[in-house]
Amino acid sequence: MIEAGLIQLTEFIPHPPARVWAALTDPAIHAKWWAAGDVRAVVGHRFTLDMGQWGVQPCEVLAVEPERLLSYSFAPGTLNTTITWRMEAEGSGTRLSLEHRGFDMDSPMGKAAFHGMGDGWPSVIARIGGVLS
Repeated sequence: MIEAGLIQLTEFIPHPPARVWAALTDPAIHAKWWAAGDVRAVVGHRFTLDMGQWGVQPCEVLAVEPERLLSYSFAPGTLNTTITWRMEAEGSGTRLSLEHRGFDMDSPMGKAAFHGMGDGWPSVIARIGGVLS
């Protein structure tokens, strides 16, 4: 069964989990592959991500397992979605999985965000490996 309003992607990153974890949790690295913001791997930490033309979006860290899982709310009050990153060591690299869920497919804004982010996420994730090289 396919869950409505769910984006799922998996990408092999040719770097160990510690480096991929840094890309997800170090604000300076994060800004190079996706968006500027004060992301930190601390449950309850509230931060914003500067999404350019889509504005500054609030987030809150929901779950952390260092070098394994990072989950945070994304745009609560407007999109009300959750982004979850999972990492698994694979050979000399990392299998990085993304789940972006909770898009309201009955809302024009939710549907537009789902399609826009669904189209955009593959190129965003692909930039991680390049930034770490």
